[in-house]
Amino acid sequence: MTRLIERYGGRALVAPALREIPLEDNSAALRFGEQLLTEGLDVLILLTGVGTTTLFEILHSHHSKDDIAAALRDTVLIARGPKPVAALKALGFQPTLTVPEPNTWVDVVSTLDGHRPVKGLRVAVQEYGLPNPDLLEALKQRGADVVPVPVYRWALPEDITPLKQVLSDILAGHVQVMLITTAVQIDHVMQVLEQEGKSIQFKEACKKLVVGSIGPTASERLRRHGLPVDFEPSHGRMGILVKETSEQTHRILAAKQ
Repeated sequence: MTRLIERYGGRALVAPALREIPLEDNSAALRFGEQLLTEGLDVLILLTGVGTTTLFEILHSHHSKDDIAAALRDTVLIARGPKPVAALKALGFQPTLTVPEPNTWVDVVSTLDGHRPVKGLRVAVQEYGLPNPDLLEALKQRGADVVPVPVYRWALPEDITPLKQVLSDILAGHVQVMLITTAVQIDHVMQVLEQEGKSIQFKEACKKLVVGSIGPTASERLRRHGLPVDFEPSHGRMGILVKETSEQTHRILAAKQ
């Protein structure tokens, strides 16, 4: 990200807002494995590449690969975008359906709707970081028997000093552009700000700068926190986000002023 920003003439202030750690207790995933092998499963929705790989690692720790493959033979495998597709292929599976961009929970549901009704079906959802209550509720409203399968979660970085420094720079008016590349980042940003009693000031500061979001999922989370979304790229890729934001920044700032 630093190199991309500098390539387009910006000065980068890059601070990690999260780290990915495995669940201390994989009981939910192990229960899912038992259910898969004993009762079968109609649909498995895979939301992330890392989550897909981690889920199968957990399953392989207790069950043979052949048994898992046999249990999934008649299961509809839905991959939310290219990363879970690649993870599935590395494991020897082909996705039944691939969710198109921008890969939001709405796209997941519409892809499944276009394939078959889910009423009465057993639908497992590999969760990532935080649960997606909108996706789970949409499936339940369609009559599915929904099984959430959390396999990893996000935490703040062990050292949040760089993050606090960047937030201080934003509050002081020293930053003109803020780029968000995943929804969980903004959850952690607001968590840190709320702990310091500065969330209201941060929301006011964001009204004066350009807030660029990688795509609809991150944008939805920004708006949920009461923050503006000034720009989304034509495709949800970091390089395109930086390039297209650089092309729009001066226009957006001028309009805000």
